[in-house]
Amino acid sequence: MRGLSRRGAAWLLAVVLAVSLAGCTDSGGEGEGGGLTIGLLLPSRAVPRWEKSDKPLIEKRVKELCSECTVVYANAENDAASQRQQMNSMITRGVSALLLDVVDPKALRSSVRAAQREGIPVVAYDRLAEGPISGFVSFDGAQVGRLQGRTLLEGMGARADGGGVVMVNGDPSSPNAAWYEGGARAVLRDEVRILKSYDTLGWRTENAHDHMSAAISDLGPSRIDGVLAANDSIAAGVIAALKSARISPLPPVTGQDADLDAVQRIVKGEQYMTVYKPFRLETDAASAMAVALARGNDISALVTTKVDSPTTEDVPAILLDPTAVTRETIGRTLVRDGVYTLDQICTPKLRSACDRAGLTR
Repeated sequence: MRGLSRRGAAWLLAVVLAVSLAGCTDSGGEGEGGGLTIGLLLPSRAVPRWEKSDKPLIEKRVKELCSECTVVYANAENDAASQRQQMNSMITRGVSALLLDVVDPKALRSSVRAAQREGIPVVAYDRLAEGPISGFVSFDGAQVGRLQGRTLLEGMGARADGGGVVMVNGDPSSPNAAWYEGGARAVLRDEVRILKSYDTLGWRTENAHDHMSAAISDLGPSRIDGVLAANDSIAAGVIAALKSARISPLPPVTGQDADLDAVQRIVKGEQYMTVYKPFRLETDAASAMAVALARGNDISALVTTKVDSPTTEDVPAILLDPTAVTRETIGRTLVRDGVYTLDQICTPKLRSACDRAGLTR
């Protein structure tokens, strides 16, 4: 458990013990080898974390917790109709439990209800789904937004006192987008002027680029003192637009997910911060909840709180704590936790920038 906080390490140990002691009841949803089947539905490939981190970590952890379990996987490519079809196919197949990272909560509500009718528990993963879900696992989205807002103000320095900020938010179909934005606005509203605010369909880099280009054209470069970008894919488009407009020095730009290219932008001084969400904590929690539910076991020992969705009250939930990362803290967060090695971050072209950032062997 190297690099985890004491709280995180203790929580992980509790999860492992709870799931291990729960045993296996083999209640329906047989896999290919006669065991249980966990359906995993992820939303897109536009954000690198889903395929590079979440999928392999969940597959590995489910197998560690439940040797007789099989994971079946589908990616919706950010299309709600495709995800609905994928989920309905898994329901027809008779999976034991579903881990759903929902593209559009309203569009998938009927499929969640269909799963309930078939006795298949649904765990909402990372984004809060609607309908009769059995559990929810995510990072605290309001805290993500607050971290972005506070760190942006730090990066703006003296300009944080009444300066101008552009917000480039996430996809409005995602419940997390409003969660992040609300947290950020709570920090920013009494400190700065929010000059423009955009919603970014699909969380796509090219859409964020278009938004930032429009903001530069409307406002002029001198009025933009900081940019609240909802995640690292959006930050990439924002920074590309700022550089295309030859704005120098670049205003501080936030991010989220600690993508490798974002970390390298932080080292170079192009992006000011990202929000690090230790994916292993989230995937471990979701895997534990899904396995327990697939076995027909109680999950009360796993949950840390309850949340309300637009359709369901008191959903058992695990909300985890995110961490802000700037150039000064890359070493004691991402490198220490083994997310990336120094060699991965500090390519030959970035060697001198890494030295200046204190990222040395």
